[in-house]
Amino acid sequence: MEFTVSTYIDEVRSVLQAAADDEIAHGQAAYMRNKFAFFGIKTTDRRALYKPFLAKDQRPPHDLLAAVVHDLWAQPERELHYFALELVEKFAPSFRDSDLALLEFLAKENQWWDSIDVIATKLLGAYFKKYPDARHPAVERWHAEDDFWLWRCAILFQLKYKSKTDVTLLASTILPFRQKKEFFIQKAIGWALREYRRTNAAWVNAFVAEHDLMPLSRREALKHGPLLA
Repeated sequence: MEFTVSTYIDEVRSVLQAAADDEIAHGQAAYMRNKFAFFGIKTTDRRALYKPFLAKDQRPPHDLLAAVVHDLWAQPERELHYFALELVEKFAPSFRDSDLALLEFLAKENQWWDSIDVIATKLLGAYFKKYPDARHPAVERWHAEDDFWLWRCAILFQLKYKSKTDVTLLASTILPFRQKKEFFIQKAIGWALREYRRTNAAWVNAFVAEHDLMPLSRREALKHGPLLA
């Protein structure tokens, strides 16, 4: 049977709608500061409902991925946004050079920490491993925009790179924003440094000692041990 974008999305929506719980939805919306509507499905149950639609023989062809994701991202319910992210992650091993446009679209729309952190660490992280030459141009574009969520993506996409981390690039994503008072930037800086410290404590210790970080960033970076430990 030929894949149809609208049919696929309608079927996902129908399954989620059948499992909706208004009481849970109210609590989830409140937790997200009422930025999004929710069906009201707990994470474990939600992922079980997603599973059939993420199976290899049920996914859209790669050529239609962007169309499906754009339509899902336009839906009001956050669970459909989460589904879009899980769907894109399934394509991560076969990302094409052109898929960066889709990932940047996701990072610029419906922004909040719950989506941005997945986009940064799982999607952009996977993309830039495959296309390392695209890293610097993307970071330069994001830094030029007045959008702290994109800055957070730049700081966090190497979060799981460990010994493959480009420390020069990591430093360049942190230093322009180290005195920004935006909570989500300060947390991202601390998180990125804390995670890389597991791999290269000497570099992180030297970086923290040399640069005047905001207290929150410094505290998060050194969370698992003092500077001179």
